[in-house]
Amino acid sequence: MARTVTRKAKGVRRQARAQGTSRKVRSARSKGQSIIGRALSMLPFTEEQLHKAFTVMILGGALAAAIFIANISGATAVASDRIAHIASNAGYEVQHIQPNGIERMNVQTVYERALSQQNLAMTRVDLAGLREDLVELPWVRDARVSRQLPDTLVIDIIEREPHAVLQRPDRLMLIDDTGVELEPIGRSAASEYLLIAGPGAQDRVEDLTALLDSAPALQSQIKAAEWIGNRRWDLTFVTDQELALPEGEDRAAAALISFAQADGVHRLIGGQAASFDMRNAPRMYMNIPGRSEQQELAMEGDS
Repeated sequence: MARTVTRKAKGVRRQARAQGTSRKVRSARSKGQSIIGRALSMLPFTEEQLHKAFTVMILGGALAAAIFIANISGATAVASDRIAHIASNAGYEVQHIQPNGIERMNVQTVYERALSQQNLAMTRVDLAGLREDLVELPWVRDARVSRQLPDTLVIDIIEREPHAVLQRPDRLMLIDDTGVELEPIGRSAASEYLLIAGPGAQDRVEDLTALLDSAPALQSQIKAAEWIGNRRWDLTFVTDQELALPEGEDRAAAALISFAQADGVHRLIGGQAASFDMRNAPRMYMNIPGRSEQQELAMEGDS
């Protein structure tokens, strides 16, 4: 009897311990699930949306792996060749080049760049590469290349605008408003544009434009501008009279405005003076042929 009672007591204790352990496990699981549940409830997604997101991630990873394996094995190239062959047999290959927006540049230069795509399947045309080739042409400010099915490659060109003529030691070059050289030009045709000269002048075209814009009444009277000593401008009028301006953008603009005002009063352009010096503006000195000394003209506002 005593032994039986002892065994039963041990069984009871063992069972109690097991039940206590089970309660702890259930409590821990419940607590863990409640923490996860609270954390998920704080997210701005529903449980269904999270399941969908995980599914998309898994599928995306599988697709990326498949593409990677296909690239390594060459399956992508084979498929691309097959698609291109089917497109060509169906008539979807480049047979015509259609350039648009060309007014001044030689259209043949566009054809020369585009002909490398001729007879290619439409799926094989390198639109981005062709555009890069086109924008390298001097006259092309921008370009757009597109497919017009079944067999036409459309090229839209935005041309640069001729702005002035740059005087090189051996030739005259037509340039745009940023100084980009467009093409050589003859002297007779160059007379229609402002002539720009002097070392470094090509890099100062935009600055010169801003300077001349400060005195718009004089622009039609100016035929040439020379960049002197990489620091200032000399202007030549259509009357062949010259105007020396001071250094510095602000001082040069102020001097040109003062000259324009003085010309409105004294009719300096077309007058007796061969040249004008405003390097010490607001004073202006005039060189008049036949006189041994320069004549000084006190500008308005001179002290």
